[in-house]
This record gives sequence, C-alpha cells and structure tokens, in this order.
Amino acid sequence: MAELLDGKRIADEILSEVRNDVIGTDDAGRRPPGLAVVLVGGDPASIVYVGLKVKKCAELGFHSERHNLPESTTTAELLALIAKLNADHAIDGILVQLPLPKHIAEQEVLDAIEPHKDVDGFHPINVGLLYLGQEKRALTPCTPSGVIELLERSNIPISGTRTVVIGRSTIVGKPMAALLINRSATVTVCHSRTVDLPAVCREADLLIAAIGKPGYVTDEFIKPGATVIDVGINPVTDPAMAREFFGDDEKRFAAIANRGQTLVGDVHPRLAATVAGRITPVPGGVGPLTIAMLLKNTLKAYRLAM
Repeated sequence: MAELLDGKRIADEILSEVRNDVIGTDDAGRRPPGLAVVLVGGDPASIVYVGLKVKKCAELGFHSERHNLPESTTTAELLALIAKLNADHAIDGILVQLPLPKHIAEQEVLDAIEPHKDVDGFHPINVGLLYLGQEKRALTPCTPSGVIELLERSNIPISGTRTVVIGRSTIVGKPMAALLINRSATVTVCHSRTVDLPAVCREADLLIAAIGKPGYVTDEFIKPGATVIDVGINPVTDPAMAREFFGDDEKRFAAIANRGQTLVGDVHPRLAATVAGRITPVPGGVGPLTIAMLLKNTLKAYRLAM
C-alpha cells in the first residue's frame, strides 16, 4: 500500500515558522502583517473558508480584516473597496474569496489588486514573474506553492523527474507546471483533449491531479511506485459511492451519517493506493497547505513592503 504524505503536519510546520517570524516583528516593535479578506454574498463553502483564514490570522498574530459584502454588490462598489485596501498601509495582503457572484467582473477585480498585495498570486504581473522564473519577486498561487512545499519537505525529488499535471486551470494546473519547470522537472500538462490520458500519466514519476472529478484517476493512470498528489476536494453524499472509493472505511460512512457527506479527491483512493508509492490523502493532504501558504504569502508581502 502507498505511503500517505501528511500535508497537515507540513502545514503546521509552515505556520509555526510564520508565527515565529511574526513574534520577531513584535519584539522589534514593528506592526504585524495585515491581511484583508473580502467575501461577497453568502456562499456556504466560502463563508467556511473565510472563517478559517481569519481564525488562522488571529492564531498567528496577524492583523486581519473581514469585509462581508451583500450579494447585490456591484463591480464598481467592490473596486472601490479594493482601492481603499490598496492604499491602507496596515494591509499587506488582499484576498477576494472566489467565486464571486456572476454579475461581478471577476478578472477586473483581481487585476485591480496591487501586485505586491496579491496574496493569491493571480495578478498578471505575479503570473509573469512566476513564468520568468523570478519567484523571489513574485507572490505565487497558494495551492501549487503548497504542493512544492509538501514535496520538498518530504524529500521527494523534483529536478529531473518526469512529471504530469492533469488540469490546466490558471489557479492550479498552469502555475503548478511553472513552479515545477523552475525546479527542472520535465512537465506535461494534460487536459480534456489529451489523447490516451492514462498512457501519458503512466509515464510520470510524479503525478498531480487537479480536475475536480471525484475518483477519476485510477490505478490505470499510475506508474508503479509513483508519487501521486491529489489536489481535488469533492463531496460524496451517496453511501454506495463512498463504498466504491473507500471500501469498508467506517469513518467515511459515519461522516455521511453525521454531516451528510464525506470527501474524496480526484484520485480513486482505494485503487490508487495499490499502485502508487506515495499519495496524499483527502482530507489532510494538500488542503491544509493552501491556508498555510496564504499566510506565508502575506508575510512575504509584508517583508517586500518593508
């Protein structure tokens, strides 16, 4: 069976390092790093995510602001708030929780955030710096940056490896490929038009799945002994489907009974574990690293502004 990679442990390491640095700013008499989180509307998942981010800020000693705006907020109103936060010297990072309501011009809003406060790493200038290999000057997207931390802190080689990324999103797939190329991996990015996807994936020493399809990547996709990173987080509410993915894992059925759902990634956990050498669980793999990297990015933005 595959070795499980503990993303939560590594996220805790990163958060501890960030906390120690924030304590250092207190000792030096400097203001703490500041993060503003903007939530538009009442999407339940977004409310949970924002709450977790604000809670972590408090635990690490950050200054944080939470701006809750109604669903009816216009693009102009949101841009006005972004302009105010851009000018606020107590705020080092601005995060606009996605997705935004459909009537808001999402890219216009993201582009309006000052690049040095863009802790999501979505601004074109940060994207350009990433692709130019100038990561020290850039803020890079949190989830793919977290994957890099997971690999490096687990002593999993990147340089020289044959790596396949499934998914070409601007949030995960494309920046993931750029981060890997910057570390001398040979990278193939696959997508819905890739011919014979399982065969391409079986060439990979390192396989990263980020497509949002529950349990899509089976043993047929995996080279024996490969490292498999599962970025997906998909709810499962059907006990029969849970049994297909998890066998007789009673904790999963208890989660469905108690909370109405359990979670599965893009990788079929039961089948993949019979072939992979190492694999990230869901939950407890990549997920905790995303918030950790958000706080690390905020600290980086704070330092760049000093």
